[in-house]
Amino acid sequence: MIPHQTIESIFDASRIEEVVGDFVALKRRGSNLVGLCPFHNERTPSFHVSPTKGIYKCFGCGKAGNSVNFVMEHEKFTYPEALRYLAKKYHIDIQEEEESLEQVQEKTAREGLSAASEFAGKYFAEQLFQSDEGKSIGLSYFHERGFSDDTIRKFQLGYSQEEWDNFTKAALKNGYSLEMLEKTGLTIVKDGKQYDRFRGRVMFPIHSQAGKVIGFGGRIMSADKTKPKYVNSPESEIYNKSKVLYGIAFAKNAIAANDRCFLVEGYTDVISMHQAGIQNVVSSSGTSLTTDQIRLIKRYTSNITILYDGDPAGIKASFRGIDMILEQGMNVKVVLFPDGEDPDSFARTRRSIEVTEFIEHNSKDFIHFKIDLLLKETGSDPLKRVAVLKDFIESISLIPDRLTRLAYVKESAHQMQMDERAVLSELNKILRKKFTQRTGSSEEEAEIIEPPVEIEQAEQEDSFDKYSTEWQEKEIIRQLLLFGEEPIKIEFNNEETGKAEKLETKVAAFIIGDIKHDGITFSNAVYQKILEAGSKTLDETQDLDYKKLTNHPDAELTQAVIDLIATKYTFSPNWEKRKIRLAQEHEILDEHIPHCLLSFKAKRVRQVMREIEEKIKSAATVEEQIEWMAHYRKVQKAANLIDSGKLGRTIV
Repeated sequence: MIPHQTIESIFDASRIEEVVGDFVALKRRGSNLVGLCPFHNERTPSFHVSPTKGIYKCFGCGKAGNSVNFVMEHEKFTYPEALRYLAKKYHIDIQEEEESLEQVQEKTAREGLSAASEFAGKYFAEQLFQSDEGKSIGLSYFHERGFSDDTIRKFQLGYSQEEWDNFTKAALKNGYSLEMLEKTGLTIVKDGKQYDRFRGRVMFPIHSQAGKVIGFGGRIMSADKTKPKYVNSPESEIYNKSKVLYGIAFAKNAIAANDRCFLVEGYTDVISMHQAGIQNVVSSSGTSLTTDQIRLIKRYTSNITILYDGDPAGIKASFRGIDMILEQGMNVKVVLFPDGEDPDSFARTRRSIEVTEFIEHNSKDFIHFKIDLLLKETGSDPLKRVAVLKDFIESISLIPDRLTRLAYVKESAHQMQMDERAVLSELNKILRKKFTQRTGSSEEEAEIIEPPVEIEQAEQEDSFDKYSTEWQEKEIIRQLLLFGEEPIKIEFNNEETGKAEKLETKVAAFIIGDIKHDGITFSNAVYQKILEAGSKTLDETQDLDYKKLTNHPDAELTQAVIDLIATKYTFSPNWEKRKIRLAQEHEILDEHIPHCLLSFKAKRVRQVMREIEEKIKSAATVEEQIEWMAHYRKVQKAANLIDSGKLGRTIV
């Protein structure tokens, strides 16, 4: 168990922009950083990171939290796993308190799978360099492929010995259960016997974005044709091959820095390119490219360059992958290597500068690449050319951005010597068909490509409750969190002197004191909890630090706090350049805070008035009715004073 003091040190050391920046490409926008949300699919950045507040917030899907929350959500870590990850990142030693038997038993299966995979990665790497079989077979193979020892260690390449259960015995001896080894796929249990899945193979560990080993690919070293050349880990709780890219842990920073990702086919392609100095490269690990893999790349860049070998059949088979990339609103380029070459062989036999220059000079936009390739097969046959054009227009129709689609229409019409209007007409036909399939609309309605505004919004407006204090409560809590420690001057009438005077205090003390004085509670339960938590913090420490509330054990409270303090927009510096002075929010607290409280009290008073009206209507006797009417007049008088701005405190 991690001591409380160590947890506080981890929170203090963790910089939200650095933690999130390991997984998401962020760009500066005012005081915040923005990027594409890693938790949902989006084309326009709505994911905001605030270094000053230590939080992230997506204004698209609503996900929000601090550094620990982000690691937990993104990597699917438990709370202790996320703390250990951040402690390692910031070089904080964790002297864990001894766990009880119950705590050990409560460790999740995921932690066990992760630990077993990490152990396997280290074991196979040791076998490669330390065992005679590993050195003579595995290490010599990697050296023949041109990999240096530094590169081998960087990618944690390894070797699994030919013996039936060499690894399994070692893992069991180190405390890993057979059940856990079977779940990771490292060990196969059959007919009461157990044996290593990867025996007699060189090992390519597959890492998560955080750099943790989650699976393996193993290449056979024998000439046995009855066995598959490559064997991969089966899917588990920690490994989903459709959501993983080989090399992403080593490439993510370079992808973001270069604003481009090179996509190759195999493990060795990635490793050779890295060794050649090109680090922004990943692989789909021999599987067909998936939407999840494309979205993973999109977190870091919108530009993908696919590196192909010279096999025409393989290239045509990859067109589906290109269409999927276009559908995600990304830009695609293609590089075709000379016949007989692939990224691995090309990078191994050339200097780094030659590899870089070749890619630079031979990158083609997908439109030119695809049309050139398909036209070679059509010759002068007009029907085949029309079929090629229709196939290409299908690809264009997947592009979400309208202007980009139109640019491709113009370019493809020019390249294929077709009338641009005819191409555009065909595109519109496809778009209308897709629209009718998606919405069930008629052909006439399908002329409007963009769907109409949802009716749900109008229904919500119709159901607006003019007596609700939800907005006022939200604004009061927001001001409390953002400006709790800011000084504020409150004007009040001194009953002894009859003169207006100003009281200087802090925002938190004024808001909490004012509401407690009047005995008012919020109708929103979460806002009430925040108010009470803030009041408790204020009583204990004499100040209100919202960062303590963003680390609160109540997840609902923490989420609400972050939602309130996260800001999507900031003032542009262009206003200052033009010598236009805009008032900042903290500069108008003297007027705004009392106004918020008065607005809240005005609504609450009217709620009480509405309740009294119901009491008057349902009164059983005339006397009871008169009594409620007298009470109503008192409350109405208070409401009038609030409306005139003369009453600072109201007891309802």
